Amino acid sequence: MTNREFKLPDIGEGVVEGEVVSWHVAVGDSVSEDDPLLDMMTDKATVTIPSPFDGSVVALHGEVGDMVAVGSTLVEFSGDGDAPSEAAPADKAKAAEPEPEPIAAPVAAASEPAPKAAPAAAKPTPAQSAPAPAAPASSPATGAGGRALASPAVRRRAREADIDLSGVRGSGPAGRIRHADLDAFIAADGAVLGAPPAAYSTKRTDVEEIKVVGLRRKIAEAMVISKRSIPHFSYFEEVDVTELEDLRQMLNATRDETQPKLTYLPFIMLALARIMPRHPECNALYDEEENVVRRHAAVHLGIATQTERGLFVPVVKHVEAMDVWQAAGEMQRLSGAARGGTASLDDLTGSTFTITSLGRDGGLGATPIINHPEVAILGVHKAREMPVVRKGDIEVRRIMNLSSSFDHRVVDGANGAAMVQSLKRMLEHPALIFM
Repeated sequence: MTNREFKLPDIGEGVVEGEVVSWHVAVGDSVSEDDPLLDMMTDKATVTIPSPFDGSVVALHGEVGDMVAVGSTLVEFSGDGDAPSEAAPADKAKAAEPEPEPIAAPVAAASEPAPKAAPAAAKPTPAQSAPAPAAPASSPATGAGGRALASPAVRRRAREADIDLSGVRGSGPAGRIRHADLDAFIAADGAVLGAPPAAYSTKRTDVEEIKVVGLRRKIAEAMVISKRSIPHFSYFEEVDVTELEDLRQMLNATRDETQPKLTYLPFIMLALARIMPRHPECNALYDEEENVVRRHAAVHLGIATQTERGLFVPVVKHVEAMDVWQAAGEMQRLSGAARGGTASLDDLTGSTFTITSLGRDGGLGATPIINHPEVAILGVHKAREMPVVRKGDIEVRRIMNLSSSFDHRVVDGANGAAMVQSLKRMLEHPALIFM
């Protein structure tokens, strides 16, 4: 019986090809109409492609990371399933909310659309609706190279949960590990492993290859552009935030229920907005093609935000017109939207300067990568109590380190240092922020 072919439909908006980000099915799987087949990334969005009919998968075309043209065969189904539904496949594609191309930020920043949730969040097929029953002790099925059979999404979940898939029994075809099997393993606290723990002396020789695709590929491309095209220089400084900490604690203790809890970042945002008129060369974008530097009066601050999908940079617009509560509230709203995958195109574009903070894991220093086409970036490190000599006496003060990088084509070393010193003065005497 002739197999039925499912071809990549016209996703719309002039898209002619897409990148295979992840497969939700494997050869041998039985799928129902509208079950997710794979995620594809286009220049505009990440799209989950659903199955147009019921059937059994007999062949998949395209590896993760491959570019597939519209009209090319994606999946072959056995020829004994139900006929395709009347609705066109293109009408069934569920597109994630479009977001912009990634913008280079410290270490890795992007504003590319978030991939769809892992298959555990998708509608389960009958074969996936319940964990596999306990089976007699046997070795889990493995694929090429001795690796356990599992989809990239299942492998990602296992890595995040620090689970060795070689000890998880799969209920799918050929022993393939499904999300339900992983759920059962986690629920049983690893009891379904059925094998004694490995000795500490056991040597690990496995090597996992992970293709750089989708959002991570976009991040990599953006980082190369920033690092290759921008001649960075970095500048480091210590800031005594003892008085700022006292102010922060007081404001948090007296805030009402409508006001957000304050961290250091809203104060730093306002301080930057206050000093930028004196350092306009740092609040600018460099257009390399036109060889023009555009200095902005508005202060639009990108806030590097770590998410499960990578580093996004939501943008707090017009910080110069905000008070500390407004800055904190807008920062929290945008960071939450980035983490939840609901940030809009406008939320993730338009920054003129970027702040990156690792919070409690902030370390002592870093060399942040400039968010192209901006010309400067500020890295904020954790504040810590330290002995400090003041007027001949040793005192315990709260010290925060700042790391900054500048585009040396646009910002001279003296100008970059002067900006950081202006910021330091504001943070060490926080009353100046509000004058």
